[in-house]
Amino acid sequence: MSKKIILTGFEPFGGSNVNPSILACKALEKTIEGYEIKTIEIPLRYKEIKQIIESILIEEKPEILICTGQSPRAVISLERIAINIASLEKSAYNCGKKPLDEILEINGRNGFFATLPIRKIKNCLEENKIPCEISNSAGTFGCNQIFYHAMHFINHKEINIPAGFIHVPSLPEQVIGKNLPSMTLELIIQALEIAITTTIKHLHEENTK
Repeated sequence: MSKKIILTGFEPFGGSNVNPSILACKALEKTIEGYEIKTIEIPLRYKEIKQIIESILIEEKPEILICTGQSPRAVISLERIAINIASLEKSAYNCGKKPLDEILEINGRNGFFATLPIRKIKNCLEENKIPCEISNSAGTFGCNQIFYHAMHFINHKEINIPAGFIHVPSLPEQVIGKNLPSMTLELIIQALEIAITTTIKHLHEENTK
C-alpha cells in the first residue's frame, strides 16, 4: 500500500468562479516519490470545515497534510501559526456566515505552529526563483479556520505528521481591472510540488535519526 499525502483547497468564493488553491492541488493528483497525492475540495462553510478536516485525518490517515487557500498576496505564503479565532469585518463565508470574534475551539490553545518544514520549503522555493515568504498570520477567515482545526485535532490525538497551511496568490484572470497581484497557475503548481518534495525529504530525514 502506497503512503498518502492529502492536499486540500477551497471552493471558489467572493464572486469568483475559480480558486487557484483547489486547481493547483488537483493538478498534483499523482504519485510523487512513492506517495499517493489525494486532493479534497473544502466548502467555504463555517460550520462544516471542522468536521470535514477531522474526518479526513481519521479516514485517510495521511503521512503529510498540506492545506491551501487563496489570498490577495503577491507571493506563496507559508503559514507559521494558526490562531483560535474567526472574525470577519467585510468578507463572508459562502453560507453567508460572518463570525465576529468567535472562538474556534472553546478549550483549545490560543495557537498552534505548523509542523511542515516551512524554512526548508522557503529555501527550496527561492532556489527555484519562486516568490515566497514565511507568514505569521493566516488571517481570521476560512484558511486560518481549517489550519487551526487541523492542528488542534492532530495535537489532541497525538498524530505525528508534518502538517500546515500554504496561501497562494490569485490567478491573473481574477485580477483583471483590479490592480492586484497575481501568479500563474503553472507557477503555483510548481511551488506546491516543491513543498511536497521538500516535506517528503524532511520526513525521511526525521525518520532516520
